[in-house]
Amino acid sequence: MRLMKRIFAAGLVAAATSLPAVAAGPDLSDWALIEKAASGQTVYFNAWGGSENINAYLEWVGAEMQARYGVTVVQVKLDDTASAVAKVIAEKAAGKNEGGAVDLIWINGENFVSMKQQDLLLTPGWATSLPNWRYVDVENQPTILTDFTEPTEGLESPWGGAKMVFFYDSARTETSALPDNAMQLLDWAKKNPGRFSYPAPPDFIGSSFLKQVLSEVIGDPAKLSKPVNEESFERDVEPLFAYLDQLHTVAWRTGKAFPQNYPDMKQKLADGELDIIFAFNPAEASAGIKAGELPDTVRSFTFSGGTLGNTHFVAIPYNANAREGALLTANFLISPEAQLRKQDPIHWGDPTVLSMAKLAEPDRAAFAGLDLGVATLAPDQLGPVIAEPHASWMERIEVEWRRRYASGN
Repeated sequence: MRLMKRIFAAGLVAAATSLPAVAAGPDLSDWALIEKAASGQTVYFNAWGGSENINAYLEWVGAEMQARYGVTVVQVKLDDTASAVAKVIAEKAAGKNEGGAVDLIWINGENFVSMKQQDLLLTPGWATSLPNWRYVDVENQPTILTDFTEPTEGLESPWGGAKMVFFYDSARTETSALPDNAMQLLDWAKKNPGRFSYPAPPDFIGSSFLKQVLSEVIGDPAKLSKPVNEESFERDVEPLFAYLDQLHTVAWRTGKAFPQNYPDMKQKLADGELDIIFAFNPAEASAGIKAGELPDTVRSFTFSGGTLGNTHFVAIPYNANAREGALLTANFLISPEAQLRKQDPIHWGDPTVLSMAKLAEPDRAAFAGLDLGVATLAPDQLGPVIAEPHASWMERIEVEWRRRYASGN
């Protein structure tokens, strides 16, 4: 998912920050009034549109919102979330503090940080005031309260979880030989040359792999929770690039070329070109098997010490035209019904942000009864979550990667 592209709009930012913000949003203590005001509104939901099953899920959301509340939800399909953020920046620069074109936006990482710093989001605390917030698993999913180390402060509502998981074909690769951390993966690649690779940054999955390795090999992991220190950056990332220098010599195409993205890696696993691949959704392998894209012998594994994980959210711009409708939609997205459907691999397979302990027994039973797929690890088998580094690390790492490797030499 291209949810985390940088926003190169310095001129607009300078103009936007000099303008006053809009007044506080709707009265969140009067939900009946919000429902009444939302009826008849059209919510323009700006969301990544690159997945047919996600788009189909959002069509279902739209149908439910129309039937239940008289709210029309229109998905504005994005290739890059930053384009929607830039639109809000431009509106603020033009003084358009009411009637904005973006009502709801699928967001996390750098884009959230940018909008928060520029006061482009609806009043703090709206997310934690949603009626369905009572079901959210804030106790066991810390990434719900901090987005790439940035406190969310109720400025965005959690929508789903993501965690790096590796896949292999058990018909070709022995389970006992699977690596359990980044250094073991490097050793495995040396013993199995040409059988592992990763997408080149700025592909999101490829960049996530770089962050996973960096989190394991950096001398002081605590540095990753803070903005990049330019004075020590080269020393901090040298273990990562020393790792990659070794990996590329034994990687697919010896590091002279890289898979385009996750679908390309998936195809190469199916074709026998790669033996280990990875994704940011634990249900991807099962979905691939059901779709006939992967053999039914593909299975999943993760690292016992943890793999990268995060939460993705929805946010409401400060000048949204359909604020009440957006609030109602955000609340529906974290309802047990909507979260159950989203976690079902038939529809999406995206991990829930809800706490099973907070749900009513029928809802708990429904989640427990989901068939997550033959290749999907149970939640208690996914291992610990390694928090995403501060958003500034991704951009700097990608720049350095391109400087070193983009030529293919």
